[in-house]
Amino acid sequence: MNIAFDALPLMGRLTGIGYCEAGQVKALARRHPEHRFALQYFAVRKMAEKQAALAPFLSGNMYAKRAFFPPFVYRALSAFLPLPYRWFFGKKACLTHFFNYIVPPFVAGKTVVTVHDMVLHAYPETVRSRTRLMLQTGLRKSMKRADRIVTDSYFSRAEIIRYYPEFADKIRVVPCGVDTDRFHPETDVKKIAQVREKHGLSASYFLYLGTLEPRKNLERLIDAYAQFAASHANPAQLVLAGGKGWLYDGIFAKVQSLGLEDRVIFTQYIAEEELCALMSGALAFTFPSLYEGFGMPPLEAMACGTPVLVSDAASLPEVTGDSAVIVKADSTEDIAAGLHRLFTDAALRKRLSAEGLDRAKTFSWERSAAMLYDVYCELIPALKEQHHG
Repeated sequence: MNIAFDALPLMGRLTGIGYCEAGQVKALARRHPEHRFALQYFAVRKMAEKQAALAPFLSGNMYAKRAFFPPFVYRALSAFLPLPYRWFFGKKACLTHFFNYIVPPFVAGKTVVTVHDMVLHAYPETVRSRTRLMLQTGLRKSMKRADRIVTDSYFSRAEIIRYYPEFADKIRVVPCGVDTDRFHPETDVKKIAQVREKHGLSASYFLYLGTLEPRKNLERLIDAYAQFAASHANPAQLVLAGGKGWLYDGIFAKVQSLGLEDRVIFTQYIAEEELCALMSGALAFTFPSLYEGFGMPPLEAMACGTPVLVSDAASLPEVTGDSAVIVKADSTEDIAAGLHRLFTDAALRKRLSAEGLDRAKTFSWERSAAMLYDVYCELIPALKEQHHG
């Protein structure tokens, strides 16, 4: 059988959507050598870059298929004109999976779309204007075209049904995984010390790793940290690591207004080879986000053996279970109290570290791929008959 994937999320620096697709397609290819998998993409320039981005995914049964057409032009045109996708990629695929919300018109075979969250409706002001327009014009049509809608959590399933109840019967939950090759406890104390020194970090720090944007609740985290720091003579630093996202100016302004420039450290982009050391060196990982369809960073921190603090919002309690300190997303005082608990209670940190490692093991990409393949089998029963995995 020929199964196709939209490869766009795998291009350039990967975001959460890209890592989700990467984990699932690699595991599917490993589990199902009996099938051929195509990574489909539009391109007219930067060919070498795009081929290099896809190279890690290509194996004996996974290959790349390019359509010579500008990707942005296709997305813009197909939002308003029924420009058939199969004109560019043919009719060989029995099923095509789109991982980034939008199914284009007239795709050959069955179609699956991953809709990660409903941030468009829950927090529209935090979505980039271009992305918001794409979703406003295309999401309902996309879900109507899809034969199955995959989402990352039961929370997101409930959210989709809340806003689009007509598609309830199509929705299937397939949780993300965590790559334990990328995220694992770093035991080399020299490496941890080198990463700390490179980024100007103290021996004791709380870590946030992710995009700097309003939805992540970072201004409230900074307020909570200020409360926590005021009650300790030598408080842990707060390290905010990650690239600038959308409407991030208020986050920097908050630190300045509270006079915390020496205690709140912005590292910006963290190199891949530094991730485990940065995570493992942290006193705790903090992720008090207001809205997440899944929330991979807390799970990645757990896989590193780092104690985790998350908010009680959206899917985060579903992902972390009882293996994290859970605080009220809208309460500065509660977040501050959570920081205090983690800072002062070594036994709590030790317990959460052990429980988090066990919790992370239950979210493998192999399990995720198996659940996704079951969705494919609903649409094409013959896939089940060919399964040798």
